[in-house]
Amino acid sequence: MKPVPHATSLRRAPVQRRSAERLTRILDACADLLDEVGYDALSTRAVALRAGVPIGSVYRFFGNKRQMADALAQRNLERYAERVTQRLRDARRGDWRAAMDAVLDEYLAMKRTAPGFSLVDFGNQIPVGARHAEPNHRVADRLTDLLSGYLGRTPDDDLRRTFLVAVETADTLVHLAFRVDQQGDEAIIAETRELLRAYLARVLD
Repeated sequence: MKPVPHATSLRRAPVQRRSAERLTRILDACADLLDEVGYDALSTRAVALRAGVPIGSVYRFFGNKRQMADALAQRNLERYAERVTQRLRDARRGDWRAAMDAVLDEYLAMKRTAPGFSLVDFGNQIPVGARHAEPNHRVADRLTDLLSGYLGRTPDDDLRRTFLVAVETADTLVHLAFRVDQQGDEAIIAETRELLRAYLARVLD
């Protein structure tokens, strides 16, 4: 079954398989509609119609469309982490350059293909919650926990700060690449990759 968001983003966490499948349909519909109509025109009623569920099923999980968008962002992060993990299974353990390529490549792939991702991302385009829970901090923390063992590093404050700077930098430059070209300007992406390698080499070599 596809992963579902962490229970804290939901009014009520699904317990039964049927309920989890309904939540998946709701989030899939939300993602599709974000691409079609944008966030401002998105409504819980439209999501319910697209998902083929009663409107009450949407409100069982979400109080409003912002909560729904945040849950979609959390699901995006879960799927992203799974994709990076899968890539690293075939890489040589400790190779931080391979890890960095996996992190960047899988992000670009989702940005190009995942429904609703270009707008919601991991929450960067529709900020929710307290300032200390900013999406890039959440992404950096997840990558630190995911990669520290692979790299043989302690996930201490220094490593978390390094990954946060890398994530913030990559986020800004990738958004620039997709503003220049709808599929991501390859020259800017190549520059981003070189910049990240130079920065991370100082810490990880």
